Amino acid sequence: MVFSSLTFLFLFLPAVLLVYYVVPRQGKNAVLFLFSLIFYAWGEPVYVVLMIFSTILDYCCGRLVEKHRGTTRQKLGLIISICGNLGLLFVFKYSDFLIGTVNSVFGTAIPLPELPLPIGISFYTFQTMSYTIDVYRGDAKLQRSILSFGAYVSLFPQLIAGPIVRYQDIADQLDHRYHSFDSFGEGAKRFVTGLGKKVLLANNIGLLWSTISETESAQLTTLGAWLGILAFAFQIYFDFSGYSDMAIGLGRMFGFRFLENFNYPYVSRSVTEFWRRWHMSLGTWFRDYVYIPLGGNRRGLPLQLRNIAIVWLLTGFWHGASWNFVLWGVFYGVLLVCEKLFLLKWLKRIPSFASHIYTMLVVLLGWVLFAFDDLGQVLSFMKVLFGAGAGFSSGRTMYLLLSYLPLLGICAVAATPLMKTVYAKLRETCGHGVLLSADMIRILILWGLSIAYLISGSYNPFLYFRF
Repeated sequence: MVFSSLTFLFLFLPAVLLVYYVVPRQGKNAVLFLFSLIFYAWGEPVYVVLMIFSTILDYCCGRLVEKHRGTTRQKLGLIISICGNLGLLFVFKYSDFLIGTVNSVFGTAIPLPELPLPIGISFYTFQTMSYTIDVYRGDAKLQRSILSFGAYVSLFPQLIAGPIVRYQDIADQLDHRYHSFDSFGEGAKRFVTGLGKKVLLANNIGLLWSTISETESAQLTTLGAWLGILAFAFQIYFDFSGYSDMAIGLGRMFGFRFLENFNYPYVSRSVTEFWRRWHMSLGTWFRDYVYIPLGGNRRGLPLQLRNIAIVWLLTGFWHGASWNFVLWGVFYGVLLVCEKLFLLKWLKRIPSFASHIYTMLVVLLGWVLFAFDDLGQVLSFMKVLFGAGAGFSSGRTMYLLLSYLPLLGICAVAATPLMKTVYAKLRETCGHGVLLSADMIRILILWGLSIAYLISGSYNPFLYFRF
């Protein structure tokens, strides 16, 4: 079940809200745990057992760490948690990739397990590990209620696509959270805004990418290729950030305050800045649980560069069991190392528009690696992008450009903080009542258009399901 579905919007969400607000405070976490399991089982009836196992595993590991705190056995719970979680992730996500690589290199014929990928396993395994690590470090207190811990692990607002919520960030909120009409209303507004980004922008611009990506390379033009990868850049941003907005909004509706996951990454003037703005919960997770434990920047430049390279190799591999994701991670690792060594100094000396063009060019090329699992397709598309063996434009390309130009313009504006700035200016000049009414009208229009789109049964994929 996804948030942008009529089943979720008109069946599941009203039911969980009704039960949640009827039961007393002591039972709210149990309600969230139960409904979150139902939410997950709706699409993964078998693998809900895997989630329950992860919950029990890390709950017990946390208790084991606390029981033996100050002794040599303290690490035992931590080791079991890390090995157990990474083991599950490896078996279900990477076993086919590893066996396939071995077969191709050594000419063997080891059969592939071909296990279906549990939805959201990359997200919730990182979350459950963070609990045990935080308890081990003393950054979080032991959670003694397995129902509350289960609610944290399976919390449906951010279960299948993040943001990655670390236990220490919401530990207090699990036991003590504040509910109010204002908070609920703010959450509902944020949810509808995210729904609009996903349904009205990501889905529609995704149709352009789908059309161009399915075109034979021999018929693709250079302008068409750039138009297509620009459409993919907008699609994945509005798809993922829209989902994060919906998750944050739902969290507010249930009394939680999740950290932001995106901060207008397409306004960045360096790759370093881009990755401080894109999928921030994943970046901070790798920083706090991989980069800093490896030594971070405390042991000199050579080791710092090594640590950056390791983090980005893992980041690429985290996104998928395919060589294109590995190369995507290496691509950004190399760029970030270059920026650390000399590029950032150079970028600060040139005009801001030039550094922005550099960043967007790099990001768009990175999305080519990300979008195609087949490296042959990556190479063919790259060749067309740079005009190798392809015409610059065609009648079909111009038709697509003119047809989607208004939507591309809307996406370009929506990907910047321009509207946020305008809203802040209006708040200063207009009365609160006028602005509140205008905001309400905006939300109602977004809601109505989104529902109309969903009822029509139009194109409604979700890119991050495969991660």
